[in-house]
Amino acid sequence: MIYLDNAATTFHKPKEVFAALSKSYGNPGRGGNTASINASKVIYQCREEISSLFGVSKPQNFVFTSNTTEALNLAIKGLIKKDDHVIVSGMEHNSVIRPIVATGANYSIAQPSKEGRVTADEFEKHIKSNTKLIIATHGSNITGTINPIREIGQLAKRHNILFLVDCAQTAGVLPINVEDDNIDLLAVAGHKLLYGPQGTGGLYIKEGITLTPLKEGGTGSVSESLFQPNFPPDRYESGTLNTNGIAGLLKGVEYIKKLGIANIRQREILLTERLMQGLSSVDNITLYGTQSPLDRTGIVSFNVFDKDSVTVATELDSKYHIACRGGLHCSPLAHESMGTLKSGMVRLSLCHFTTESEIDQAIWAVRTIATQ
Repeated sequence: MIYLDNAATTFHKPKEVFAALSKSYGNPGRGGNTASINASKVIYQCREEISSLFGVSKPQNFVFTSNTTEALNLAIKGLIKKDDHVIVSGMEHNSVIRPIVATGANYSIAQPSKEGRVTADEFEKHIKSNTKLIIATHGSNITGTINPIREIGQLAKRHNILFLVDCAQTAGVLPINVEDDNIDLLAVAGHKLLYGPQGTGGLYIKEGITLTPLKEGGTGSVSESLFQPNFPPDRYESGTLNTNGIAGLLKGVEYIKKLGIANIRQREILLTERLMQGLSSVDNITLYGTQSPLDRTGIVSFNVFDKDSVTVATELDSKYHIACRGGLHCSPLAHESMGTLKSGMVRLSLCHFTTESEIDQAIWAVRTIATQ
């Protein structure tokens, strides 16, 4: 199988990740026995490593979640009230827009360019007196287009508005620094390009920001109190953490650091350019997003002129053994912005483990389907 669905989850992982999943751990923070202490050490080590990757100075301000969706829900529902106003980009995932709608808050949509890029100036047009939060995806999950989060962060800071970034598609590939980029809240996926297992993610919460927890319960700390602890990360991490998953995530982060973000990004650019050039030479193909591989991630989406996107994706899988995804990708707002709400897109998404040969075979398969 040629796996080109890495925007959903990475399939190929470093061998160290799988080895970590097979180990046995006690319950972290729930006792003084050796097994429990060893589990706590793994949790803390991962918290330190992933914090340093994003320029987080205090590891306790990085909270583990089960995925990016939980992180975004914690940030949005923990912060936003009904009378607040939120600005989102027109390229957001349902894990952003649905929690906002659930709060009953008012929201405005900063519209993207035809390539799927949303500028700071576009966000500024929608600022109101009660705007509390700006939310932007760092890299679109349908076009791969990269948004200028540093400029948007500077805008938010000037207007004293909190800034939440969804980096599900960019963590592990693009440099992100919460201080330099003026990010107050950063939602992270562990199971994508950080190469951790499914069931891992996290949220950076800037010092001084207090969110309403999504849940309350056992934390292993202040157990004599009937109230949830008021300090991070305990305030947001009730219940037993996914220790094996976090141990695997640690190995994924270590792998990223060993290779280096710059080296990973350079390979992604080369592979993306190869894929885009090959697909652009195919008749009856429409490519979406910026045409510059420097301004996008390793996501390349397209449509074949008269074919349904889900049908094409299914055919790529069943006939050519190429795993990809067709449809709306849980992002109807983004598809509406791009004019593909009815058709969806066929999405090919690569990673560091993708080979040039696999890219060439995918181009050949798409050409065969498009010319049938």
